[in-house]
Amino acid sequence: MSALTAPTTARPRGGRQLTGTGALLRLALRRDRLMLPAWVLLLGLTVIATGSSFAALYDTAAKRAQLAASMNANGSLRALYGPVFDDSLGGLVAWRMAGFGAVLAAVMSLLIVVRHTREEEETGRQELLSAARVGRRAPLTAALLAATIADAGVAALTAAGLAASGLPVAGSLALGLAIGGTGLFFAALAAIAAQFTESARLAKGLTGAALGAAFALRAAGDASAGSGSPGSGADSPLTWLSPIGWAQHVRAFAGERWWVVLLLAAATALATAAGYALTARRDVGMSFLPARPGPARAPRSLGGPTGLVWRLQRTALAGWTAGFALAGAVFGGVAKGAVDMVGGNAQTREIVQRLGGERSLTDAFLASMTGMLGMVAALYAVGTVLRMRAEETGGRAEPVLAGAVGRLRWAAGHLAVALAGTAVLLTAGGLALGLTYGASAGDVAGGSGRVLAAALAQVPAAWTLAAVAMCVLGLLPAASGAVWALTGGCLALGWLGPVLRLPRWALDLSPYGHLPKLPGGAVTAAPFLWLTALTAVLISVGLAGLRRRDIG
Repeated sequence: MSALTAPTTARPRGGRQLTGTGALLRLALRRDRLMLPAWVLLLGLTVIATGSSFAALYDTAAKRAQLAASMNANGSLRALYGPVFDDSLGGLVAWRMAGFGAVLAAVMSLLIVVRHTREEEETGRQELLSAARVGRRAPLTAALLAATIADAGVAALTAAGLAASGLPVAGSLALGLAIGGTGLFFAALAAIAAQFTESARLAKGLTGAALGAAFALRAAGDASAGSGSPGSGADSPLTWLSPIGWAQHVRAFAGERWWVVLLLAAATALATAAGYALTARRDVGMSFLPARPGPARAPRSLGGPTGLVWRLQRTALAGWTAGFALAGAVFGGVAKGAVDMVGGNAQTREIVQRLGGERSLTDAFLASMTGMLGMVAALYAVGTVLRMRAEETGGRAEPVLAGAVGRLRWAAGHLAVALAGTAVLLTAGGLALGLTYGASAGDVAGGSGRVLAAALAQVPAAWTLAAVAMCVLGLLPAASGAVWALTGGCLALGWLGPVLRLPRWALDLSPYGHLPKLPGGAVTAAPFLWLTALTAVLISVGLAGLRRRDIG
């Protein structure tokens, strides 16, 4: 059947196409009653905590000016963190959180929209709902409204929290709108992606690829832009091709550019209109890029659950692996230049060493990059484990389990791909990082081996978060969406915690806080053994819960 259908009867017009939107919105908010508050609090409180930490760390104008100058003087650091447009306290908060907060808001929004559009169609629930008094545009409208409520909550909490801490109201509002507006834009992009694929996983992948491209454009633009004092560099055209760049160039606390907020709003409106237009031109359950039919006879590899999971996940793993290799190559390429520039600035050197260890500046920078790869790898691990929940709710797990395949064997296939795939990603990223850095430093063999070992040292922490996902899936499957917020919190702790000098107990809430800073740090077996043991316990608890509960 074609995804494009010619109407044979008059379609409902006007308000009738939105019939049932309120009921669907209430259902979406009820289903996300754990995930949405967790995401909103995580994002909002992270921004507020960043402001408090910067106020304690950089309590004089001289310290703030030195930090801003050192960051703006180095293209490699601008690529990673973005430019500093103002050396006030608010300007530093905006520098650290505008891009990072925008990325997290985008991830939150795309998960919400795909969950309540394409995932509902993939599982067949939307077809049942559409048989009642539900307008054609009601599901998409309800999903976008749910994302709007979440993004508005983030914007409001950010603005109110920063203003209450004594920062200017205009800048606080601008930063909140920049983060929330970027989330809304990617919600609209997710609405478009949901029309093109028959799989919720592919819809998330398409929107995630757009987010990755936006981050890459922003990084390339900021690296090539002018440098010097805050705000003195010319904006790169590449930055203006990225919605994340737009969020930064709202310039909260640095002479706010309100017209950039209007640019975000206009782009969101256009993308939303495109999503509605595409929705009106296809049948429920269909897509503009229908899945190709498989072969008439299944290969031997599909004779077991692990082979089936591999078939389902191999394309995603290939895409993630390519992305990690590319990211590793980029990080390795900028490492030597960043280290050379940072070496002369004591304050910036201290920041890099808090992120990556205190042995040598080169090792600290490489350790911070391998740590970033390790934290991102957790997203793949968690998503692969939670694929089991999608198989359940989609009705695809029940036919598999109705045969000779037991629940534990079925789950073991998903866990095997998740855990082995995580190691593959970090191997690809570590090799690319080590080879490119070794080539620039003139020591390919020595550099690549040390960096690869440092990347693989991140595996136990990523496995622990995958095990948390398995535990929640086995005991509280309805709360599976909250695992994403927990994972985002661990990423925020790992990336922002050392810079903000959070207390040791706070850093230890993340499994990454227990790993040594490699290369260069002291290595002991204890943290690796403890994390591996914790992973085994959590997986065992999750499998026990899965064995006893109902499926579906």
